[in-house]
Amino acid sequence: MGEGQTDLFGSAAAAGGEGSDAERQPAVGHGRPSVPLAARMRPRTLDEFAGQERVVGPGSVLRRALVGDQLPSLILWGPPGSGKTSLANILAEMSGAALESVSAVSSGVAELRKIMERARQRQRLGRRTVLFIDEIHRFNKAQQDAVLPDVESGVVALLGATTENPSFEVNAALLSRARVVRLEGLGAESLGTLIDRAISDPERGLGGSDVALAADARERLIMLSGGDARVALDALELAAAATRDAAGRCVVDVAAVEGALQNPSLLYDRAGDQHYWLASAFIKSMRDSDPDASVYWLARMLEAGEDPMFCARRMVILAAEDVGLADPAALGVAVAAQQAAHFVGMPEGYLPLAEAALYLATAPKSNSAMRAYVAAVEDVRETLHQPVPLHLRNASTALARGMGFGAGYRYAHDEAGAVVDQQHLPDELAGHSYYSPTDHGREAEIAARLDRMRATIAERSGDA
Repeated sequence: MGEGQTDLFGSAAAAGGEGSDAERQPAVGHGRPSVPLAARMRPRTLDEFAGQERVVGPGSVLRRALVGDQLPSLILWGPPGSGKTSLANILAEMSGAALESVSAVSSGVAELRKIMERARQRQRLGRRTVLFIDEIHRFNKAQQDAVLPDVESGVVALLGATTENPSFEVNAALLSRARVVRLEGLGAESLGTLIDRAISDPERGLGGSDVALAADARERLIMLSGGDARVALDALELAAAATRDAAGRCVVDVAAVEGALQNPSLLYDRAGDQHYWLASAFIKSMRDSDPDASVYWLARMLEAGEDPMFCARRMVILAAEDVGLADPAALGVAVAAQQAAHFVGMPEGYLPLAEAALYLATAPKSNSAMRAYVAAVEDVRETLHQPVPLHLRNASTALARGMGFGAGYRYAHDEAGAVVDQQHLPDELAGHSYYSPTDHGREAEIAARLDRMRATIAERSGDA
């Protein structure tokens, strides 16, 4: 083998340490093992791999491809602890290929070129190579360009792992030559399976260490782990070590679990997918008139460190877009919440933001303002520079009046009910309608008033 090259579970330590023999050694005695429990318990086969049934479960496309001795280039996209690295290791072993592991954080173009040369040598000997790139979203353009030709020609099968949306982080040329596989955070059942396996496994886990996990502590551990297997297993190991008594027995209770997971961090990135997903859930919950979900998603964002002004801006937009004239006060509430939160600051700034979120969620809804503007924009773009009717033009100078500007304009307040029948759109668009009020909330009153005004105009036109 060349320098830095490794087969799965061989000398992987030189290439990043993932899946090495050392990691699979059981703990010695009751001392804290040198390798974390999560690393020791990495699944070695697809049957041991918990969760992601849609991706690698029986009958899945990927599993059928592996049975057929095919391993396509893949971008494994998912949150921390969802099994990206473990899955890459398993896929490489099942394919019988040599595994080259690099980290996008520390690997340069020179190292990548050496890896590709070793892969070409293996190809000539009839052996395939899998290139695993951890944190592939951190690869710059030069690094991605260095591997592109060999991925395209099949010299290597690429397995990339990323927590970020590859559509934004991986260049189009490389992305088009790989299939994106989306992994989700592990569900409660899958996490429970991993926890139970770690407690009972005498070789790699805690099975030989006399560890018991109380049922309520198990439930709490699953809840606080947030779908992250690494967090769950490492917290379990720490809790077990903290509760070992003089006889060497560990009974892990809720207090031990919470102690091991003090101040668990919320999965969030103000510039990444979590930011956009939570913001989308927040907006849609308010639009769909669900106050409970609205305040929950607001709390999720604020507690994770989101800029309160971002939340306020989204509410101001929603007040105009989705509440609109069904409750004209909503826009004022949203703007006031922004000003109040800015003035007060955090943490108390959550109060006006929460009030606004609940107000918007429970307000009647209308998107007529947005629909009216979009319809008007279509006509603007279609007809471009339509002249303003002469009677609507400013007639403040003698020259303008001499050219007919303002001639025939009827002042609304001189008409009964301040309703006047005259053309206000350009000739090309006369008669076009953009605003269609709903019958929701205050807008029902606006609709009725418009009907009355139109009836008055029609009546006057008939008299004429």
